[in-house]
Amino acid sequence: MITNLSQYNSVFSEWMREIRDVDMQTDKMRFRRNMERIGEVAAYEISKHLPYSMVTIETPMGESVCSVLEQQPVLATILRAGIPLHQGLLNYFDKADNAFIAGYRKHHRDGSFNIEQQYYTSPDINGRALIIADPMLATGASLHLAIETLLETGKPAQIHIVCAIACTEGIELLKRKLPDAFIWAGAIDEELTARGYIVPGLGDAGDLAFGPKKQS
Repeated sequence: MITNLSQYNSVFSEWMREIRDVDMQTDKMRFRRNMERIGEVAAYEISKHLPYSMVTIETPMGESVCSVLEQQPVLATILRAGIPLHQGLLNYFDKADNAFIAGYRKHHRDGSFNIEQQYYTSPDINGRALIIADPMLATGASLHLAIETLLETGKPAQIHIVCAIACTEGIELLKRKLPDAFIWAGAIDEELTARGYIVPGLGDAGDLAFGPKKQS
């Protein structure tokens, strides 16, 4: 299932405008906060697709029957760009366990690149909902590699992929590789450059959130 979170007019669309707008991208704190908000909206929508059980609790005035999550999800992200989006998910799933992956694009002189993955840590995800955040879903190669790595720790009951902006090429790849996964995108763009950047996109999410890095 693919959901475009800005399909309908809402304040969510304002946050999307701000993270794309070059005149506002110089404000790193606002960029990070808007990414966090996008994660919060995605977390709320994802929560509707998770299993619940009914429990009876005591209030000061009597008893109340409430629905609660049967099991906490595992939240994962790719360092460093995914941290603000991940934080938004964690704000809502505040009892969740967490997984982290360090990966990056290693660029070559001819303009090509390959995905390097140096580190990951994860709890057991077997039978649990896995929610992975990556702000930009471009080719889908790095995200697919990250998910394949996480699947080494178990088979999740559900896979939810959260991104601020997704490209149709990346969506198609993940649909082929992970046909049962849910994809939650703040917006969907059509064009991908030869260097693997989304157009119109927003630029480099990691640099905008945390400052420019030295290219490897």
